[in-house]
Amino acid sequence: MSTAIPQWMYPPRDTGWEADDLDLLPPDAPRHIELLDGALIFNTSPRRSWRDRMIRRLTAALEKAVPPGWTVEAQMTIKLNHRSRPEPDIIAARVPYAPDRTRFLPDEVELIVEIVSAESEDRDRRYKPRLYAEAGLRHFWRIEDEAGLPVVHTYELDDTTGCYVATGVHRDRLSTPVPFAIDIELAVLAH
Repeated sequence: MSTAIPQWMYPPRDTGWEADDLDLLPPDAPRHIELLDGALIFNTSPRRSWRDRMIRRLTAALEKAVPPGWTVEAQMTIKLNHRSRPEPDIIAARVPYAPDRTRFLPDEVELIVEIVSAESEDRDRRYKPRLYAEAGLRHFWRIEDEAGLPVVHTYELDDTTGCYVATGVHRDRLSTPVPFAIDIELAVLAH
């Protein structure tokens, strides 16, 4: 087994990685790579079945609820600035589906969803919400596993402070009119 670092992993310039560089990675690069403040983050740890189920089922529920002309994507990056391109678990955007899309831009995105896992909890709870707020993303949901059931923490961007404010903690049912009307029994997502 070789321990040599592949050439593509070295930053392409002295200033480090930039968001557009992710589109230039070779086909053999890991699929889930994020760029946070110029640093590559590899999401290669084993995925729990619970988290995968949340992503699939919530994506399907959101696809049914979004207004016409919107799209919902799972595990697609969003270019926040030239040095940050995170990969949220789910994005709902006010743009139609585009089969060749490799990323979204902040002015297209209305909702970001992060499903917390052991390896991402600090990024999902502290770091990424700050980046999303700074980019002006209006709605952020964080989903936690509470004894096998999803708990959805909803946030909305406060224009005065430029920070997210909590708008609810949903355990049994997620019912909200923003960013679009949705009503989901949360236990259905887990079972």
